[in-house]
Amino acid sequence: MSHFDSRDDFDPTPHDTSADEPAEATPAEVDGDGVVADEQEGDGLVRTLPDTLANKIAAGEVVQRPASAAKELVENALDAGATSVELHIGRAGSDLIQVVDDGCGMGPRDALGCFGRHATSKLRAIEDLERLHTLGFRGEALASIGAVAQVELKTKRRQDATGTLVRVHGGTVEENRPCAAPDGTSIAVRHLFYNVPARRNFLKSAATEFKHLVETFQFLALSHPRVGFLLTHDGAEVYRTPVQSDLAFDDALRRRVVQLFGEKYEGHLTPVEETTSYLSMRGLVGPPHLARRTHGEQFFFVNGRYVKSRSLSHAVAAAYGEALASGTFPFFALFLDVDP
Repeated sequence: MSHFDSRDDFDPTPHDTSADEPAEATPAEVDGDGVVADEQEGDGLVRTLPDTLANKIAAGEVVQRPASAAKELVENALDAGATSVELHIGRAGSDLIQVVDDGCGMGPRDALGCFGRHATSKLRAIEDLERLHTLGFRGEALASIGAVAQVELKTKRRQDATGTLVRVHGGTVEENRPCAAPDGTSIAVRHLFYNVPARRNFLKSAATEFKHLVETFQFLALSHPRVGFLLTHDGAEVYRTPVQSDLAFDDALRRRVVQLFGEKYEGHLTPVEETTSYLSMRGLVGPPHLARRTHGEQFFFVNGRYVKSRSLSHAVAAAYGEALASGTFPFFALFLDVDP
């Protein structure tokens, strides 16, 4: 978790000096904002940003649109070992993005600390960057989302008698107390960018933002075919894919494709698999006659993480050869595993 500095033992008051004894030259002092500034005239232009402002700036990188926030929250649920994940959307994400999971949950200390910048449970040392197996690790998502939205977190570990409620509005903790909660975590993000009007005005139409949310949900549900997923929008069910923990990966993936993209793929998906000294690949490909004129149903996952790669897409198309009509793109869901 993040480390919070304490400056209680720091006294910024200048020391007294006698009239006939010149004061020692001090290269820097701390100004009223707690920023170290050089005394020389005209200096002191470089300042450390307050956390609230830094988080809002970071939010522009981490959370470009509602789909970005939904992706970060669902990935946290998957990293928490959830077997069931619900994504509830209100007004294409501008009013509500809520993720409910049955993962490991958090204790009171972690529930509050997770909103700090670079607060993460997934890294301990620089060497950990060489063996990442999680979807997220930077610890920026919740701090960034909390800075530009009204967030309510309810979480509970299985071993705890009660859960924890934390409310963060615009980067400020408004409430932190015990509460009744089921095992797992529920995090609701309301009024995204309510305090950054310029960013909110940058969002596209509700139809466009909802399209991005659906695409994000599809690749997340496809990336973990044994996990159950639910997507609702304004109270209406859009997708419901059941838990498939008892199925082999290929069977679960085949069913998940049909659940997400329709019965047209039932009985028409071909399993593929290859292993080399540095790479293993498995997944499903669709038949040429069901190829589309867009790339919308082509999915690569590297170590479980969704990626886009034009060169890999061209390689798949080349494998079809002349069986694939010009200007069409076949369905595929391919999982590549490499040394992290």
